[in-house]
Amino acid sequence: MGKRLSSVLRRCAVTAVPAARIVFDADDRAAVAAAVAESLATGALTLGPQTERFETAFAAAHRAQHAIAVATGTAALEIALRVVGVANHDVVLPSNTFYATAAAVVHAGGRPVFADVAADTFALSVQTIEAVLTPSTKAVVLVHVGGLITPEVDAIRALCDRRGVALVEDAAHAHGCSLDGRMAGTFGLAGAFSFYPTKVTTSAEGGMILTADTQVRDEARIYRDQGKGAFTANHHVRDGASWRLSELNAAAGAVHVQHLAEFVKHRRTVAARYTRALAGLDALTTLAEPPGAVSNYYKYIVLLPEGADRARFKAEVADRFAVRLSGEVYDLPLHQQPVLMKYANGALPVAEDVCARHVCLPVHSDMRDEEVDQVLTAVTTVSREMFG
Repeated sequence: MGKRLSSVLRRCAVTAVPAARIVFDADDRAAVAAAVAESLATGALTLGPQTERFETAFAAAHRAQHAIAVATGTAALEIALRVVGVANHDVVLPSNTFYATAAAVVHAGGRPVFADVAADTFALSVQTIEAVLTPSTKAVVLVHVGGLITPEVDAIRALCDRRGVALVEDAAHAHGCSLDGRMAGTFGLAGAFSFYPTKVTTSAEGGMILTADTQVRDEARIYRDQGKGAFTANHHVRDGASWRLSELNAAAGAVHVQHLAEFVKHRRTVAARYTRALAGLDALTTLAEPPGAVSNYYKYIVLLPEGADRARFKAEVADRFAVRLSGEVYDLPLHQQPVLMKYANGALPVAEDVCARHVCLPVHSDMRDEEVDQVLTAVTTVSREMFG
């Protein structure tokens, strides 16, 4: 009874730290409202000036030549794969990614081939890709998990080039991330981004394709608009779909992306505090940022000891300290997902291991110092109690 009462008192004494927080300040809300009002007044509600503003701003933020806004991040990846022509071909992807990565492959007519990953980056490596390449491989999808770009990216691109395979980046997590000065979404033929509400910048829903290839740009624009050869023509030349981004979503995205640099800077400050504080806990292993990498810390990833009870760890942190850990990346690998098991081809031990025993600490683009303190108190206390 005493322990339960103590837990209740602790919860009452602190403000809960949520798993994620979406940041639109008063000025942002006013700017979005003004842009939406403009769209409603003019009647330009799709593929209009707000979309162009969003595309221009996002491309500039990533030093990319071309940006094509679409309805979702999944659509962005599917369109890129359709342009590559993966139908009836194999597409290599990591197993520790979100369902949408594989769904985009399947919907584009390809066959997902799940590969293992490197434990220190949660990403594909040259070795894990080579292990599953086949004569039918048409593309490799490199996922920047949690906002971290693997230092093997150039070697992976070189491997793909030697084998005549397209490299496509799933950069859904990687807004504003870079490696050696090069931005996410610019290492392969195309990069696909998501603007789901929890992402570092958001348009509520939406996606973006970045590319330096004018053919990819032109084809993507056709695919997103029902495969039409021209916006005003009933002349369909590709097997496209309704993948347009509304002007209202684009208005929100164009405002939010203006904060990308400051959001990334703040998140990195939070992450640096976590890293310093957790360095003394032998039981926890943080996913280190490779030299030359600049992560946005969409996720701050921590590995628990082997055999750890993750559910209990998360429950203790939440119930006793009012800290909600953000979602894993990911808790169940794709080759073990019921709908995708038909594509599985044996065990992937590293992916299975990292999926089973990592947690993600909350990182917000406006996170306060006291919230960071609260998270660290929770994590260090529970870790010492559970793991010594």
